Amino acid sequence: MKTLTHILQTKKAQGEKLFVPYMMAGANGLENLGAEITALAAAGASAIEIGVPFSDPVADGPVIQLAGLAALANGVSLKKIVAALQTIDASVPLILMGYANSFFHYGLEQLAEDLKDTSVKGAIIPDLPYEHRNFVLPTFEQYDLALIQLVSLTSPHARIATLVQEAEGFVYAVTINGTTGTGKTYQNNLDDHLKEIIALAPVPVLAGFGVSTPQHVARFNQCCDGVVVGSKIVATLQKEGLAATANLVRQLTGRLESKD
Repeated sequence: MKTLTHILQTKKAQGEKLFVPYMMAGANGLENLGAEITALAAAGASAIEIGVPFSDPVADGPVIQLAGLAALANGVSLKKIVAALQTIDASVPLILMGYANSFFHYGLEQLAEDLKDTSVKGAIIPDLPYEHRNFVLPTFEQYDLALIQLVSLTSPHARIATLVQEAEGFVYAVTINGTTGTGKTYQNNLDDHLKEIIALAPVPVLAGFGVSTPQHVARFNQCCDGVVVGSKIVATLQKEGLAATANLVRQLTGRLESKD
């Protein structure tokens, strides 16, 4: 069993609802990455997604796109992110979230080798089709990296069963059609869709895309093993700073009373 799977399964078994915040590496300066990771972990993150900026982020909404552009303007690259992560000892597992071009341009074997002594224990590659996962799985298997599987709202039953049968870490259940962001509207059949994924998945199922309020978190915690929160975290980091973002995580995880 991969390290990420074991850690999250253990937390679930202990009755913990999983909370995975997403942040864009370098959007606020790569020199702040360690402090951001430490603060998010201390505030209640179960694991942390580390976004890799990319020029054509097809799954990202406007907030994360702008953060990616800010990171690119700061000269951030995957190589610089990995170099920074080699100096950071995180208390929770980290998950790289980036597009296939970034990983393959770096060199998959070299990337895995460079990450082997870091806290990175998994990756999300939203534009890597399930049918092409074998381009990365052998290397990920060798280096104890979990490949996180996304399941879209439009996936039929047979497709869901295929996608989750060998899932690692957690299943990322996409709750809306379209890109990430706040202010989204959920479809009436969403709970049935999530229950279907949960019934088939051998690992925890986390709801993501459009999750931004304590009410959203409470809603999905009732039917899933936890949530992924991206745009709200990214926007708060950029507009209000690290202390406000840590308080937001405490609010979303129930560790601080919300004013909403």
